[in-house]
Amino acid sequence: MKKNVVILGSTGSIGKQALEVIGWHRGSLRVFGLAAYRNIELLEEQVRAFDVPYAAVGEEAAAKVLQERLKDVRTTCLVGEAGLLELVRHPEADLVLVAVSGTAGLRPTLEAISQRKPVALANKETLVAGGSLVMKAALANGVPVIPVDSEHSAIHQCLNNENRNDVAKLIITGSGGPFREASFEELQKVTPEAALRHPTWQMGTKITIDSATLMNKGLEVIEARWLFEVDYDRIEVIIHPQSIVHSLVAYKDGAVLAQLGWPDMRVPIQYALFYPERRSNNLKQLDLASVRSLTFEKPDLKRFPCLRLAYEAGKIGGTMPAVMNAANEIAVFSFLKGEIPFMSISAVIAECMELHIPQTGEPDLDGILAADRWSREQAKKVIKDRHGG
Repeated sequence: MKKNVVILGSTGSIGKQALEVIGWHRGSLRVFGLAAYRNIELLEEQVRAFDVPYAAVGEEAAAKVLQERLKDVRTTCLVGEAGLLELVRHPEADLVLVAVSGTAGLRPTLEAISQRKPVALANKETLVAGGSLVMKAALANGVPVIPVDSEHSAIHQCLNNENRNDVAKLIITGSGGPFREASFEELQKVTPEAALRHPTWQMGTKITIDSATLMNKGLEVIEARWLFEVDYDRIEVIIHPQSIVHSLVAYKDGAVLAQLGWPDMRVPIQYALFYPERRSNNLKQLDLASVRSLTFEKPDLKRFPCLRLAYEAGKIGGTMPAVMNAANEIAVFSFLKGEIPFMSISAVIAECMELHIPQTGEPDLDGILAADRWSREQAKKVIKDRHGG
């Protein structure tokens, strides 16, 4: 029997690669629903290619256009957040892949979990802002949350069938981005075009900038804390320019397990779609002799303060991670628009964190979303008043 898959964020980088993976396994996987914000041209192509019965669009006007374009096929078009929620709660949906951008993924993830549907999670912000909520709900409902990020997928695989009490440390690897060897002076002059040229991974625009600032690693640290129930003092980030070792788990007996492979997101996507099974594919197999050498180095928190800020936000907890994450989103897109320089991304985040009085304990969904909204407005004000936006 085929597994019915819903993909939220099907027109983004992860969504497109997930559809490619599903295309290899049409005998086992069926695309039941797709969701995109406004790219209806690509969404229409995807619906037709996979004969998808449900499609959700973020904007009502775009949904009307899509419905008109698809009037010759039997596809139901849904609108907005309500459409996403209707899609994930559909009784025929078996697995929900959450690949939308930002905190827009939080409510649909919680809805899928409440309906006891397994979640393949490719949205960092969901766990950064609401990790406690999500993982508590997953535990209460007995629902697996399978990470799609290559780093967390690697850790998930290295922890498989191991006693979590034996874990000494999680080691998250990162390429270091395009400016790993850049001086502080050179970082002051970074352009959006240069920041978008990642040395090893092909990713979406926002995550590519996060990789350049190392905020991507900071978000992954917070994700790892919630996914694997490990405190921040036992989560380490190491720079690994070759992007072959995708992350490691150190155990208390001195053993260190690692997951290796060529940098290709289709591998962790396929792992998440079929977990706990593994399936073959035609992807290039790793040849260590051709890699020749693997190198590692510590991250420089002075040149890349975003990683330090993420650790700080995570340790403070409450609503601070949501504030940090939202401020980063606003700052990244302001940088891409040429409103602020590259190094001001971290400055905007730091100022918003300093101004925020975090809700202590475990905030509820309304508290998290309120902090997110506050931070976005505060970040825009900071950019306008102090950073030239």
